[in-house]
Amino acid sequence: MRPVLALLREAWDRASIYLPLMLMGLLALGSYWLVRNAPIFDAPQAQQPARHEPDYFLRGFAVKTFDAAGRLKSEVLGSEARHFPDTDTLEIDKARLRAISPEGRLTTASADRALSNADGSEVQLFGNAIVVRDAARDPAGQQLPRLEFRGEFLHAFLNSERIKSHKPVVLLRDQDQFTADAMDYDNLDRVMDLRGRVKGQLVPRTAQPAR
Repeated sequence: MRPVLALLREAWDRASIYLPLMLMGLLALGSYWLVRNAPIFDAPQAQQPARHEPDYFLRGFAVKTFDAAGRLKSEVLGSEARHFPDTDTLEIDKARLRAISPEGRLTTASADRALSNADGSEVQLFGNAIVVRDAARDPAGQQLPRLEFRGEFLHAFLNSERIKSHKPVVLLRDQDQFTADAMDYDNLDRVMDLRGRVKGQLVPRTAQPAR
């Protein structure tokens, strides 16, 4: 019995020497297993800015907007259009537009290309741009002449009945004609601001015979 006990005691003494190393090895293996099997959470990423790319297309379309009473307020037509979500704008090829004021005054516009905001109240016209406001009467009953604007660029604000351009324009008022390098026209205030090289041709009005 003594030799056997002595051998067991000697074996235990030797094993106790390596026990800390064995425990450290087991801990290392356990840590490695936890790392390999732990779920990985993606770090929060900064929101990417929206790219200026169309998210839908329209072809041979007509978009209409109505006022609170259900009356037609504006209509936009074109051969093709692209919507850009980053600016919420509609780029239109072969654009044609109609806008009707609350008083019933009709304004039409056309261009090779147009850029409209979401509700069609602000439109930039590029290439062969034409804006026409039909003859009408104001609330006081005064006759308002037909106005036609022409240029390679016109910026129309349909709700406020305002037209601007930083490029050369031609204005036709009945038979009168004006040209300028830039323009800012406010129909509600009846103010026309022509800038740069301004020229005008006024046609005398024919006197109406007395009755």
